[in-house]
Amino acid sequence: MTLNSDMPDDFKKALSETRTKWGWFVVLGILFLIFGGIAFGNLFLATIASVYVIGILMLIGGIVEIIHSFGVKTWGSFFWWFLSGLLYAIAGFLAFWNPLLASVALTFLLAVSLIAAGILRLWVAFSDRSVSGWGWVVAAGIISILVGLIIAFRWPTNSLWVLGVFLAVDLVFQGWAYIAFGIALKNAPALESKSTV
Repeated sequence: MTLNSDMPDDFKKALSETRTKWGWFVVLGILFLIFGGIAFGNLFLATIASVYVIGILMLIGGIVEIIHSFGVKTWGSFFWWFLSGLLYAIAGFLAFWNPLLASVALTFLLAVSLIAAGILRLWVAFSDRSVSGWGWVVAAGIISILVGLIIAFRWPTNSLWVLGVFLAVDLVFQGWAYIAFGIALKNAPALESKSTV
């Protein structure tokens, strides 16, 4: 039995329709690569753009929590949800008001998060060494800790470009992923629907 014959007809139809749009995925990938190159060309502006995006998300999240607080039944729950939403919205507003200060805080949080994630990966890997591939988890943990420490030791002067580097790298990887996906769709064999006899 082939994979082609095991697929439901609805899935085949959706996959065939997506396959016809392979060129759009390639174009989107090229755009992401261009934006990634622009971000690498001006890491400061890319950092500020990252702060603005995070600020928008925090502002929206805070507003949603504030609205949600009016739907809870008890006074205590209302107060905590409202306070949480208010603090989140204020943090989002501060990202717009002083993006440089926000980039300093976010860079520090990034360093702490990377170190904590690396330590957690090491703990998970060493706690169950019987699983195959645990060495890769150790390697990932060590790399996360090293990157976090490098960022922490150069903080706060690196706050002007670290977030921009992460944004640029993400855009480039997404661009290559979309291009690869589009080319894979183009080269995929045609799917035939099951014949009903």
